[in-house]
Amino acid sequence: MAPTSIDLTTEVTSGSPYQLDQSQTIKASRALLKHIKTARAQKEAESSTKNLLANADGDSDTDEADVDIWLVVSTKKHIVDKTRLKPGKIQLPHSLNASPECSICLITADPQRVFKETVAHASFPTSLSSRMTRIIGLKELKKEYKSYETRRQLLSEHDIFLADDRIVTQLPQTLGKVFYKGGAKRPVPVSIAAPKKSKDTDKAREDGRSVASPTQMAKEIERTLSMGLVQLSPSASTSVRVGKSGWPAEKLVENIEAMVQGLVAKFVTKGWRNIKAVHIKGPNTMALPIWLADELWTDEQDVLEDAPMDVEETEPVKALEGAKANSKKRKAMDTETADVEQSKKSKKTEGDDMTKEIALRKEKLKKQKVQAVREVEGEAVPLVLPKSARGPKIKTNKARTVPVS
Repeated sequence: MAPTSIDLTTEVTSGSPYQLDQSQTIKASRALLKHIKTARAQKEAESSTKNLLANADGDSDTDEADVDIWLVVSTKKHIVDKTRLKPGKIQLPHSLNASPECSICLITADPQRVFKETVAHASFPTSLSSRMTRIIGLKELKKEYKSYETRRQLLSEHDIFLADDRIVTQLPQTLGKVFYKGGAKRPVPVSIAAPKKSKDTDKAREDGRSVASPTQMAKEIERTLSMGLVQLSPSASTSVRVGKSGWPAEKLVENIEAMVQGLVAKFVTKGWRNIKAVHIKGPNTMALPIWLADELWTDEQDVLEDAPMDVEETEPVKALEGAKANSKKRKAMDTETADVEQSKKSKKTEGDDMTKEIALRKEKLKKQKVQAVREVEGEAVPLVLPKSARGPKIKTNKARTVPVS
């Protein structure tokens, strides 16, 4: 039986021109979760070592067996113009950081003592304070974690890093590429200062001495932990965590819909018109489509009015243009070669004439020098004509003398 194709673009008559098809999202979520579970069971069956964390039924009690589910949003144009160090926040119905074993590190403004006292207060929720394993001030962070190795150790010791929003802009220079190159554990800004009431409070807020009440601080931290984080960079593809493989499909779908709506409303320029495709995937799986765009452009002005020529029509035109270009190049090369040869000939002729003239001058100067010397000594200097100026040589009969004995 031939596979059937379905339309992944749902067009509505009111509101946004496009929206997700919930039935397609549920179908893709169930297929992805089933594939991840089957692949994990197959891997455990083929493995020679036994998982000591698993129950008798083969299920794990910890969240380590659950892998992340990612939402991949492809846009027609870059979502932002430059990389943003602060991640975007989108409220999700189901938190991704609800595990009681999740370790949290809080980076605060100085002095850090007031924040530690707030977390240790009786009104601060114990379920949250037990997960906050480290509270460190900015000065201590700069002093103790200067080397690359110590920063890597700090990164590996905690699952989530929260930072006071008053100092979050100073952390890239302090923590370096260990934290900010990948982006998985970038410090998330959280507002833990007291609300603005007076000038004294504003000054205390700037110094870091103003701290929110234990109840208010815990509420703000829990709200930040329940949000989905979007790492924004100048690219046409954005990946965001939306769930776990151990969740039911309905729970995953609710987070997917909330994340897509938040991305379109807050960060994607021109909304759905700039969305090209929406997929979901696991860490090592293929991406399953849940929405595809019908058009590949964002504005009608990006579409050309005249259709491009066919290949058969463009080939003769390209061949003719190529022949003309080659002919022009050949003529230019011939002209340049002729000019070079003519220049060489003229230079050679000029050189020969100059050599002859120099030789004649030297000979004339030499004769003048000899004549001047003889005049000084009082001798008559016969005029010596060149051989070319002399007449023919005449033979004369000289008388022969005979000696007398």
